[in-house]
Amino acid sequence: MTDMDGIAEYLIEAGNLKRIKRTGWWFAQIKDPESVAEHSHRAALVGMVLAALEGADPNRTALLAVLHDTPETRIGDIPHIGRRYLTAAPPEAIVADQVADAPAPVAALIADAVAEFESNDSPEARCAKDADKLECLIQAVEYRHTGAEVEEWINSSQAALTTESARAIAEAVLAADPLAWQKPPRA
Repeated sequence: MTDMDGIAEYLIEAGNLKRIKRTGWWFAQIKDPESVAEHSHRAALVGMVLAALEGADPNRTALLAVLHDTPETRIGDIPHIGRRYLTAAPPEAIVADQVADAPAPVAALIADAVAEFESNDSPEARCAKDADKLECLIQAVEYRHTGAEVEEWINSSQAALTTESARAIAEAVLAADPLAWQKPPRA
């Protein structure tokens, strides 16, 4: 096996995140919830914005947010209630297996990013963690707009936010019309 084979395997595996659904939404009776990849994409965007507001590195924060759920290719998206009954391997251990055949610089980049996210010890990790929760809140507001009962997700996501910027954005999202971006600009 060559280094490029290890990279190819990792990238192909990561593609499964496009098909793995965020299963917690099924408890809110969302028939076709977002995928883990869809969540991670917007979490990276949210993280970038939060980092810019909080004085952290937006690029590093986006990296942490886009990689934070990559272990879910191997364990799936275990919903909050499921975590009461299941014990999964630590994300760092899963990522170590995922990148074991990748070249050392690539393996280190990915493993270090996931470990930093999990440690929550840097400003970038704190922004990425808030981005993860804020993205969930935004998604819940969008689902609520379709009639879904998601107040529990909104409340728990909002309560988990730690940065001032994330809390302020959450308030703005809660007051926003999810379809406002489609309307003509105000004159």
